[in-house]
Amino acid sequence: MRRADRLIRIVHFLRGRRRAVTAKTIAEEFEICTRTVYRDIQDLMNAGTPINGEAGAGYIIDKRYYLPPVTFDADELEAIGLGISMVRHWTDERFAAKADSAFAKIQAVLPASIQGELEQITTYSIPNQPVLPWTVSFSDLRECIRTRRKIHIKYSNESQQTTSRTLRPLALIFCSPIWLLATWCEKRNDFRNFRLDRIQDIKFCEDNFSDEKDKNLSAYKLQDAIC
Repeated sequence: MRRADRLIRIVHFLRGRRRAVTAKTIAEEFEICTRTVYRDIQDLMNAGTPINGEAGAGYIIDKRYYLPPVTFDADELEAIGLGISMVRHWTDERFAAKADSAFAKIQAVLPASIQGELEQITTYSIPNQPVLPWTVSFSDLRECIRTRRKIHIKYSNESQQTTSRTLRPLALIFCSPIWLLATWCEKRNDFRNFRLDRIQDIKFCEDNFSDEKDKNLSAYKLQDAIC
């Protein structure tokens, strides 16, 4: 990996973390030594990147910081195009509009030399099964996940039995053609997945929940609960 590419990826890596990250963690992620991490971080800070911290204590970046636009190669543009195609077909209109907006922004900043690559995208996603309809708002659920807002649902299982649950929504997971809502269920005091097409009613609570380490998305993933 070129050093310039690594510096960009380190910035993205730090932006994706909520807490300070040690040099050792960064070194393991990028398969470099800690001395190289110290040098890279110092060079980023010297260039004006708002990174706080020091060797031994860990580093954290101001989340308001955004990198200037970067270029993409043909395969990266192909991957982006495929992702946007999937969003268009498998989410809702609001999220699809956001995907189209993001793609338009990428297109606007691409150098003229690779603009033609956008016309050559040949990887697409089309539904090969009927989309299972749901009545809940996909975008509102994403907002509850982002803001850590509890929800209350009425849910019908495969036996048509209806239960009421208060949930901490953690993630939306696509298992074609089904969307699952990954949650911490307060009724069961455990992680549970709920199919969007089986949620009969949903209420967005006023209560927010904290990022408790045994009830959050990281803990959910460790349970190997993802479809």
